Formats: sequence, structure tokens, C-alpha cells
Amino acid sequence: MTSLSRFRIGVVTARFNSIITSRLHEGAVALLRRRGVGFISEEFVPGSFELPMAAAWMLEKCELDGIVCLGAVVKGSTQHFDYVCSTSSSGLMTVQLNTGKPVGFGVLTCETLEQGFDRAGGKLGNKGEEAAETVLEMVSLSKSLSPGSPVESV
Repeated sequence: MTSLSRFRIGVVTARFNSIITSRLHEGAVALLRRRGVGFISEEFVPGSFELPMAAAWMLEKCELDGIVCLGAVVKGSTQHFDYVCSTSSSGLMTVQLNTGKPVGFGVLTCETLEQGFDRAGGKLGNKGEEAAETVLEMVSLSKSLSPGSPVESV
């Protein structure tokens, strides 16, 4: 089993809709601490649209193994929702593929605030924790894929 104490993980959280994102952030960081991650870098950005750039900077400048990206976009009466959801998700995928480092997608795309609360520690769990768990699993997979070594799970 890979030692998580050697992992360097980032968490970048959008401040927009902070009533939801703060709960996602707390869940992600708590999970990383419980699992024994040795280094956690935490940053905040204005909104979900800024997550891809911040993730790219953090992965490069902080020499992280992976990053958890957290945000909440709640549908309004304009198309802004669609643009932010689409660009943040494709931007984060691009960061992941360009850096070769796992990016946990913890951006909620909700019709209502209630849906956000349900997914940020409410009756549907905490998607921040789930995104952090995904990053740990993917970093473990990456570290285990050296030539000739068997794949290990977290």
C-alpha cells in the first residue's frame, strides 16, 4: 500500500456560493487529514470559472501530486450557468491531461441551492470528500505504475 504521508495534494475552492463551497472544502480537507496526507496546500479563487487556471498554477508551482477543485454553480435565469459549467469542467480536464496529474472534479452544478446543500454534507453526502478520495486513488495508481510493479489500491 502506498504511504499517503508522502502525497502532496492541493485543494482549490471557489468563493462564489461559499455557503456551499465552504462545506465542500471542509469535507475535502478533513478527508485528506484523516487519510494521513502529509502536505495539503489550500487556496481560494473568486469562482468556478477561475478553478482551471489556479489548478494549473498550483500543480506547477507547489509541485503537487494531485489537486481537488471545488465549486458550486447554481442555475439562474440566464445562460451564464451553462458557460461556467462547461468551461470549468473542460478546463479542469485540460489541466489534468496537460499536467499528467489527477484533478478531482468537485464542482457542483445544481438547479437549486437545496441541491447544493444536499451534496455538500447533506443527505447525499459531501462531494468534496468524494473528489478528494478520487484524487488519492488516482495518485496511488500513478505512483504504482512504475515498470514491473503490481497495481496497488488505496
